Amino acid sequence: MRIALAGAGAFGEKHLDGLKNIDGVTVTSLVGRNLEPTQTVAAKYGIGHATTDLDETLAREDVDAVILCTPTQMHAQQAIACMNAGKHVQVEIPLADSWADAQAVLAKQKETGLVCMVGHTRRFNPSHQYVHNLIRAGELTIQQMDVQTYFFRRKNINAKGEPRSWTDHLLWHHAAHTVDLFAYQAGRIVDAHAMQGPIHPELGIAMDMSIQLKSESGAICTLSLSFNNDGPLGTFFRYIGDNGTYIARYDDLVNGKEEPIDVSKVAVSMNGIELQDREFIGAIREGREPNSSVAQVFDCYRVLGELEKQLA
Repeated sequence: MRIALAGAGAFGEKHLDGLKNIDGVTVTSLVGRNLEPTQTVAAKYGIGHATTDLDETLAREDVDAVILCTPTQMHAQQAIACMNAGKHVQVEIPLADSWADAQAVLAKQKETGLVCMVGHTRRFNPSHQYVHNLIRAGELTIQQMDVQTYFFRRKNINAKGEPRSWTDHLLWHHAAHTVDLFAYQAGRIVDAHAMQGPIHPELGIAMDMSIQLKSESGAICTLSLSFNNDGPLGTFFRYIGDNGTYIARYDDLVNGKEEPIDVSKVAVSMNGIELQDREFIGAIREGREPNSSVAQVFDCYRVLGELEKQLA
């Protein structure tokens, strides 16, 4: 399996670290915004081709599939370009930053029949897989999810603390994780409401947001998001069920009393990004639909589109 990766930034390197652990996978091309730092990352990971032109990479015969870790605003257009070039594609979350663009990507996937997967990593974190397995076994029914997504980004920087060329978004990026996960764990979302705080004068986005969701099962979800939080950073999920309470922090899980739960046997790795990439490659090799396919996560973007209208 010959992979090209577009977006040689902080998250791109997380994928490159995960891909190293998957047998039979070679990263043959790396695409970045600026050539010199892209070449530096390519040399670090032993990637033979580096470029700033995605079309150049898509024209190569030694590329079977592409992983997009590019700015949110490029995702839909680039995913369609990959499929037009006959390449399977994994798009980092979010699939798009509009409902119309999400619809266009799904239409292209149906037209081509190629694997198009979206990086909804929470489906793959061992912590959330553990809870999902309980739900599927009939041992747990979600009553409520309480989620906090907190960062400190009053300047336009990435996860490495480096300047960004684009602006992140609480609704279309960070809320997408929870909106999809809530539906994955509790059923299709049938009601959704949102409020946002003041718009940042320079970044042009809301720095604080509150979202409420209800699923067809009757479960509810409360999501608080902030780029203003000067404290513990990340996303923290509290599952309140009919038969237990669980708190997930990325790949780690504790019960409601903060007692650790061993999730090391849930999957072949404890790294959610690696597991996500394993699913992408496995689906291509086996000719099947992956977990977190564009079709499976599509309804998340319907909900985000509805929330955007409310906020407007």
